[in-house]
Parts: sequence; structure tokens; C-alpha cells
Amino acid sequence: MQANYSVKAFVRPNSNTLSLEGTDAEIIRGHFTNRGDLRQALTSCSVVVHVAANTAQWPSAYEHYYQTNVAGTQIMLEESKTAGIEQFIFVGSANAFGPGSKQSPGDENSAFQKVQYQSGYMRSKYEAQQLVLNFQRKHHFPATVVNPTFMLGKFDAKPSSGQLLLMAYPKSVFFAPPGGKNFVHVEDVATGILHAIVRGQAGHCYLMGNENLSYEEFFASMKQVTDYPKQLIKLTQTVVTGAGNIGSFWEQLTGKPAKLNATNARLLTTDNYYTAAKAVNELQLPQTPIDKAISDAVAWFNEFGYL
Repeated sequence: MQANYSVKAFVRPNSNTLSLEGTDAEIIRGHFTNRGDLRQALTSCSVVVHVAANTAQWPSAYEHYYQTNVAGTQIMLEESKTAGIEQFIFVGSANAFGPGSKQSPGDENSAFQKVQYQSGYMRSKYEAQQLVLNFQRKHHFPATVVNPTFMLGKFDAKPSSGQLLLMAYPKSVFFAPPGGKNFVHVEDVATGILHAIVRGQAGHCYLMGNENLSYEEFFASMKQVTDYPKQLIKLTQTVVTGAGNIGSFWEQLTGKPAKLNATNARLLTTDNYYTAAKAVNELQLPQTPIDKAISDAVAWFNEFGYL
């Protein structure tokens, strides 16, 4: 979707800007937690889309996320208000809300859950969202929150969520945990953000998702699109939970982060399902099939040598 905005992309000095190649965005380098850098970047802007966040899964402790995701959001809010920003879009996470089942998926009224609080990343995104909503109420600031679910598609230069595809793509045998997620095409989220600038209500949150799929269903779709993984084996909850407990014990023993600990294992065995009905109705969020998101992501990864 083309909206004809003049865009500034504020990125870290060492950021990979592959995703911005071929665009007309003005690239400004600096640190958004540095008020001087941020003030310079905000000059002449009328809209801020605050998407910057630490999304790394390891280490998983809260203190590794606080400075960027929580304190950084507070700085962004304060400096945006001072700069006279007319519309502030905070790109949060669906994980700021409690998930549900396929029959009764989580929505914008679903309470944040105890197991989510134990995840440093999820806790930081929840607390950042509360900062935004409280700041909006206190200062009547024009802030709107969008909450993407698990995004897939092109331009994942880091890669982040696309790592799920990269792990399974070359495998003859792949093991799927028993839980599930809501998946959405990243370009649908981008369109939803553009719509939120015009149609979003200040102080409101909008879950941006599409298909609720178990991991087994997701990787089966991936196989239909890419022919990988060749064989899929579904793990039991007992196996995943046991592996997570071993990881947590190893963390306590060594002081080093494990790629799978008890909290992550519990999340992998949970149905993390959501509905995007509010965003579809109020923001006209598109609903591109996830098969297309998988195809687009794999094609992009192949083009740029990730596979």
C-alpha cells in the first residue's frame, strides 16, 4: 500500500538497513534512548510510529529488555509530546494480552497472564503498553496502540520471526511443539498501521493478526508451500516441559541463558490464539492467507542468501 508519506527511518548506527533498500525513506542514524539524537530525528515530523524494541529471545530475563522496551518508550513519549507530534502509533505485541483458544480467542480485553509475566520480553512489552496508555490519558496525547501477532513475510533482515521458517526449511525431520500461535502477513500489519494513523482512536489498542494455527498445522502449511520440513513429528507436552525444566536447571547452575527454559516451554505448549476482529472492523486490516506470507518470506530469504 502506498500512502505518499515522506518517511524518516531512525535506526541505530550499526543497524542492518537491507529492509529499507529501494525505498525513499530518509535514513537517520542514532539512538532513540539518546534525547539529543531523538530530538533531531523528530524535527519536522507530524507522526511517529514507534516500532523499536528488543525482541531477542535470549537472554530471557526482564532486565535485558527494560532499558530499550520500557525506559526507551517513556523517552519516546516525552520527546514526541515536546515535539508536537500529532499522531503517535506504538507498535506493541499481542503478548500484552492474554491468549485464548480457537473457540474463544484472546482479544483487547483479555487480561495479561501470570505465565506471560514470567517472560522478560512479554512483561516489558506489557509494561511499555501501559506507559503509552497512561501517558495518553494523563496528557490527552494522541497515542494509539497496535498489537501484531506473529508476523511473517518479506524484509525480515535480522531475521526475527522468520527464524521459525529458517529452522525448519532445510530439515528432513522437524519436531513441532504441541501449542500454537496466531500468524499474520507482515504487509497486512504495515497496512493496518497506516490505517491506524487515520482511523485509530487515541487510547485504543488493536490486535493485528489473522490465522490461529497449531504449530503442527503451521508446519504442515509450510510443507505444502516449500516442501519442507519433509517429515514432521509432534512432541508431547511432557517432553517439551521436561526439556524446559532441564534448561532452567542449567541456567541456575551456570548463570547462563538457555535457549529453552521452563517459561518458554510452557508458552510453546500453550494455545496462544487471538482475534483481530476489532482491527478488521475499525481499521480494515487485510487478511492475507498465511500460505502467502510463508511463500513471500521464503522467496525473500532465498533472494538474499539466507537459505
